[in-house]
Amino acid sequence: MPRLSAFTVPPILETPRLILRAHGPGDLESCTAMWSEQAVLRYIRKSPYPREEVWTRILRYGGHWQWLGFGFWVILEKITGQFIGEVGIQNFERDIEPEFRGTPELGYSITGTNQGKGYATEAAKTVLSWFDGHIDIPHTNCMTSPDNIHSQRVALKCGYEYVRQSIHQGSPVAMFRRRRAAQPAA
Repeated sequence: MPRLSAFTVPPILETPRLILRAHGPGDLESCTAMWSEQAVLRYIRKSPYPREEVWTRILRYGGHWQWLGFGFWVILEKITGQFIGEVGIQNFERDIEPEFRGTPELGYSITGTNQGKGYATEAAKTVLSWFDGHIDIPHTNCMTSPDNIHSQRVALKCGYEYVRQSIHQGSPVAMFRRRRAAQPAA
């Protein structure tokens, strides 16, 4: 797949409450802690992600930027600098019906103590706005557990529409699609 953008390092994005920046090696402990929280994992898997898998995840995020020109950001609370999660656009070439291969996919995870504060929606809308302005792809997908109504609400608030339920790696998933926002004429 050709690189779609000149971006190889994520730009720093800001909202009134958040800073979104590139992952780095220093984020391993915060990311590992988040991917060990039951509040984060309850709709994803039963056991925490081992530190080694989280490290691979962070490396994969860097690879997205290098190869595709988009990827994931760390979410920090602006006032405190506290790590509160991750957000971004990914392409995992998932084997799933309807076809997800070749189509970017929104993802977001927020630490348990920061869930329910609107951070996921705020960060996701910011990322999608950046994506629409820099990457010329007509739509993105989003996938959640059918039971995770909170994540589904985030997707709906970001303009995603429910497509259908499917199975991914033996588990049911709810699939959503969003058309790229129209760009103002230059």
